[in-house]
Amino acid sequence: MSDARLREEICRYGRSLFERGLTPGSSGNISLRLEDGGWLVTPTNASLGFLDPARISRLDAEGRLLSGDKPTKEIPLHTALYDTRGSARAIVHLHSTHAVALTMLPEIDPRAALPPMTPYYLMRAGETALVPYYRPGDPAVADAIRGLAGNYSSVLLANHGPVVAGDSLEAAVFATEELEETAKLYLLLRNLNPRFLSPEQVADLVKTFGLDLPSHHDHDHD
Repeated sequence: MSDARLREEICRYGRSLFERGLTPGSSGNISLRLEDGGWLVTPTNASLGFLDPARISRLDAEGRLLSGDKPTKEIPLHTALYDTRGSARAIVHLHSTHAVALTMLPEIDPRAALPPMTPYYLMRAGETALVPYYRPGDPAVADAIRGLAGNYSSVLLANHGPVVAGDSLEAAVFATEELEETAKLYLLLRNLNPRFLSPEQVADLVKTFGLDLPSHHDHDHD
């Protein structure tokens, strides 16, 4: 896909996320890893609903700005996920309401922030890690994400929002949306003793669809 087309894709998905209220104001950012190792990334203080393709930041493989506006200050968390998640080609970071709310609940397991509620949550987002709170842009968040060793494609930053990787921009966007909807389901059903998928049902999904879930293997990923 051409550079111009990729820029348009970022703007199209960004507008879709913004218009549905999944990340307010100038919050959230999107990045795409290019064949040469460089990135396209949304600029700092830019609303995902009003992106200009020509002003999207173009970075080289070392993270130096080649063209466009100054990139988002959340670059460290994107870098950490790309460095540890070898299959990642795109990353979406939002401040979506229900996913953020989930991070503030006392019972959340940092190794599995959500239970296996639906097959599509597992198929699109996998299992989700929760990392502690760091101020936005703090390089320490990168260390926390690297500590996950690439086992998770979806990560929740406490009191902040989700960071989700995919093997395409569409996959990353769809996984982020699935994570948000699953968090919403969890909040709706909290304390109502709902039925989640059984271990046998999860194992069947893993086997049938070749899912890569941290709880179903013992090795790290590239």
